[in-house]
Amino acid sequence: MAKPYFGGQAVIEGVMMKGPKHWSLAVRSTDDTIVSVDEPFKSISERWPIFKKPLFRGIVVLAETFVLGIKTISLSANLSLGEAEEEISSKEMVATLFLAFALVVGLFMVLPFYLTKTASAVIENRFLFAITEGIFRISIFVLYILVISRVKDIQRVFEYHGAEHMVIHAYEAGEELTPQNAAKYSPLHIRCGTAFMLIVMVVAIFSFSFLPTTNVLTRVAGKLTLIPIVAGVSYEITRIAARYAHLSVMKALMWPGLMLQKLTTGTPDESQLEVAIFALNNVLIAEGVKEAPAPLGAPESDDTDEAEPVTVAVDQTAAT
Repeated sequence: MAKPYFGGQAVIEGVMMKGPKHWSLAVRSTDDTIVSVDEPFKSISERWPIFKKPLFRGIVVLAETFVLGIKTISLSANLSLGEAEEEISSKEMVATLFLAFALVVGLFMVLPFYLTKTASAVIENRFLFAITEGIFRISIFVLYILVISRVKDIQRVFEYHGAEHMVIHAYEAGEELTPQNAAKYSPLHIRCGTAFMLIVMVVAIFSFSFLPTTNVLTRVAGKLTLIPIVAGVSYEITRIAARYAHLSVMKALMWPGLMLQKLTTGTPDESQLEVAIFALNNVLIAEGVKEAPAPLGAPESDDTDEAEPVTVAVDQTAAT
């Protein structure tokens, strides 16, 4: 039986953890308590098994992670302020998706094209054009992260991002989930979504090298058409990298992605680690990997034998 995958995402004053069939959002409220929202999750791949196949599964994971991410960020904003939970309306979801789409197209497709045309007007080779454009795209991505990382609220999110990774590291190692144990681990993780985005941009260089370089609309349309393929290939590369992360050559290949995570993760405090642990424990219980704690006042079991820790594979690209 295949081991389940778990992923995570930092949100406003909290962390969302997700398993194959459940997700849990834990948030630190203004009164210093941890509040949570726990819901079942059913992927489209359960209805259409073809989306469990290589390449297809990456497309589904990317789309579902994006939609769930928007929902949990909105929920975390309400929960952190102690407000009632509110569902995102269809109009709000469409508006948010449209704005995000426009930002991605403008910053990472249109702008790199014009910068490349300006800086490399003499380049006629499509592959060289794609490489130059890719360098601009990665540079804009890094600059974008550097700019938003100066915002205080974003810095808090990045600290929760680090907490998410450290807690998952502790769980992978089979340790008891405590802030003290999690604090021993690195805030960097090979399956992180930041590293995944870098892989996407590198794969895009090769994929986009076949597109025409003279018209921005034609090129953008071609890129949008190829994005599902790029996402699918990038996802498979990430899975292979995680599987063979112990190899020196793989460590070298994934090193740039890990270094990029230094910009999107911070060092969390104990309270932030507690929130990440709370979310992961909820998911582990819901998935049946971990038993729920006994109710207060319940008699203790005579069985003093400790159960061996269960180690499962962790898939950060599922939601990080």
